[in-house]
Amino acid sequence: MQKVTIVKSKAMPLPIKDVDTDLIIPAQFLTSISKDGYGANLFRRMRDNDANFPMNRKDFDGATILVTDSNFGCGSSREHAVWALTGAGFKVVIAKSFSDIFYNNSAKNALLLVVLPAAVVDQMLQSATSADYEVTVDLETQTVTLPDGSTHKFEYDQFRKHCMLNALDDIEYIRSHAADIQEFRERQEQNRYMSTRGA
Repeated sequence: MQKVTIVKSKAMPLPIKDVDTDLIIPAQFLTSISKDGYGANLFRRMRDNDANFPMNRKDFDGATILVTDSNFGCGSSREHAVWALTGAGFKVVIAKSFSDIFYNNSAKNALLLVVLPAAVVDQMLQSATSADYEVTVDLETQTVTLPDGSTHKFEYDQFRKHCMLNALDDIEYIRSHAADIQEFRERQEQNRYMSTRGA
């Protein structure tokens, strides 16, 4: 998993509520057995139907922060939606709220989801249409800094924060405690041995 610490980037606006996983990556593109290749078809339906969709605009090239409305990632539990976003280069999604399943899938794939107050998100969505609206997201301090200098705190699960800051997926997290696990096993074995002798 990639390490996530500070992400500084222009923000791409998607002022739409209830963006479901099928809109993020349409079902007909779920053909790969790996995580690769999904980024090319991120928001494919909207991109094909709207020439002015932000991902079709050159001035949004390189954006790694997506700003959207509420209930982003609803619908099915497909993890492919997260893979499509990361495959297209996004590292952070800022919204008013997220689907619970999508939130958990994102945390396991180094996609940082940030919930901010509705008024702040509305301001960002309006300002980001210019394509030169640069935002800084700092996971360590759990803050979002806007171009006007204002800073906004966000909540984040501390276990997932530790994993993201240290580039650990669930398996790697367990492996990072290998010495402690081995020590615990040896202690348990010693206790069983002593218990047997005492009997």
